[in-house]
Amino acid sequence: MGIKYKLRAMKQVLLKNEHASVSVEPLNSEFEKITISHRHCEAEISLYGGQVLRFKPTGQQALLWLSDSATYQKEKAIRGGIPLCWPWFGANDKQVEPAGNHGFARQSQWTIDKVSADEQATTIILVLEGEQYHSLWPHAFKVVQTLVFGQSLKQSLAMSNLSTDDAQYSGALHTYFKVSHPSNVVIDTLTGVNFDDKLTGLANTQINRVSCVGPIDREYHSADVMTLVDSDYEHIITITSSGCQQWVLWNPGSELAATMADIHDQGEHEYVCLEAANTHWQTITAGTTVTMSQEIAVQRN
Repeated sequence: MGIKYKLRAMKQVLLKNEHASVSVEPLNSEFEKITISHRHCEAEISLYGGQVLRFKPTGQQALLWLSDSATYQKEKAIRGGIPLCWPWFGANDKQVEPAGNHGFARQSQWTIDKVSADEQATTIILVLEGEQYHSLWPHAFKVVQTLVFGQSLKQSLAMSNLSTDDAQYSGALHTYFKVSHPSNVVIDTLTGVNFDDKLTGLANTQINRVSCVGPIDREYHSADVMTLVDSDYEHIITITSSGCQQWVLWNPGSELAATMADIHDQGEHEYVCLEAANTHWQTITAGTTVTMSQEIAVQRN
């Protein structure tokens, strides 16, 4: 059984020991967030969307970007942190009518299942389950998101198909990395990787060092460990994925960002999205569970 509580106007302590304190408190009048303080990090999670909003390892820069103009209301996605694109990524190509990008997980209320902490990390387990959530994805399901906040951030989605028919999903851990400026960022681990460019519609191979300055929207076909080097912040972020076949690199650029109300002025110059993803349909056999995950770690350059 998950932890049960009602929406309150005041902070509610979920755990407090010699290693960490974890509380749930209002994010606004409708939603709540989990706040984590541990000797190794500070973090926040929105229960709406099951979305990590903030992760700051002790003694390091905050690693995630969150828009000052982010919207916190039903049927709207939160701009920044790590939105969960599930059970489809991008536009659903099976749709007859417009269904919205990136599925319903990032616009659903998640339940706290377990909270624990030791000297190494704080672990939060969230659950989203049901059936007939959407006409394009009517399957009975349970998704268990495990978040381990320590010197690194470990995030996994265990996706269980509880129906009697096979199900297909695509998805991404849509991470907004806070950067000094996209022009200061180098991701040499993308060099030599095949990609599909969503802006031009062309497929190619990354021959030269990739520019992270938008507009850019590419699906790189690699499961290799990624390294994001920020020369101004003087650190290296390492992202290790499992159960993912692509990395998505995205920044809208100034022209598009200016039309997006939930990106604050010049906000597109403060982040680069590098997303562990399965951008093509994957099968979850009836009665089975599959997992996609990532670990984010940082070190001084």
